[in-house]
Amino acid sequence: MDTDAITALLQDVAAEVITPRFRALLSHEISEKNPGDLVTVADHEAEVLITEALVAAHPGAVVLGEEACAADPSVLDRYATAEHSFTVDPVDGTKNFVHGSPDHAVMASELRAGQVVRAWIWQPQHELMYVAERGAGSWRNGERLTTTPPTGAPDTFDVRTSRRSWVGRQHAAVGELRLSWVSCGIDYPRLVEGACDAVLYKSTKPWDHAPGQLLLTEAGGVLRHHGGPDYDPRRTATDWLVAAADQATYDVVEGSWDVT
Repeated sequence: MDTDAITALLQDVAAEVITPRFRALLSHEISEKNPGDLVTVADHEAEVLITEALVAAHPGAVVLGEEACAADPSVLDRYATAEHSFTVDPVDGTKNFVHGSPDHAVMASELRAGQVVRAWIWQPQHELMYVAERGAGSWRNGERLTTTPPTGAPDTFDVRTSRRSWVGRQHAAVGELRLSWVSCGIDYPRLVEGACDAVLYKSTKPWDHAPGQLLLTEAGGVLRHHGGPDYDPRRTATDWLVAAADQATYDVVEGSWDVT
């Protein structure tokens, strides 16, 4: 499938099974995979539709869907060694979705030999489509995006985290951490657009970060593990991540944050 076809796929699936349930979910349509980790009928139905379309168009590719992986973790092993693969996050920010927040997204990425080569983030309630292609840049509704590094002193940097237990922690260089939008499909676009300067993450799941990695790096930003290696979308370790507007911002945040 070409880039426009996958763009249309995510938008069509969202319109069919996600948006009609926004602020209209019934109690039996919501469950927990783990305590506090919500999943809805919209997550399941959207992932099935997206996966079926990708498999039909690319029968040799491994499709790593968040909900399929929850049911069968062995798919991670096949994905990690695949020459050609896709990630699918049918409703990123499910808790936001359940609670009626528009800050949720449908995400997908394509990998070749372990590198993300295309990425899509569709925010149906905001009507914003973010697309990135390796070597061709990052785009929002057809407009090219580039990051804007902070120009002030480090203590003026706006650093966010989706890890609620870290909110308010004092950072040696940049002050207290603030809560992110608690959805990678919102966080990464907001970072690229300049709504914050960096985001700290603990979870490194591929369906959460592979799309954002390409969107951010093609726009001029950085996504790296603690200690410097670039984010590897095939790893499943929980080494914390810094997403930053540029290398200098990454150096400041990574170099002085004591993570425990």
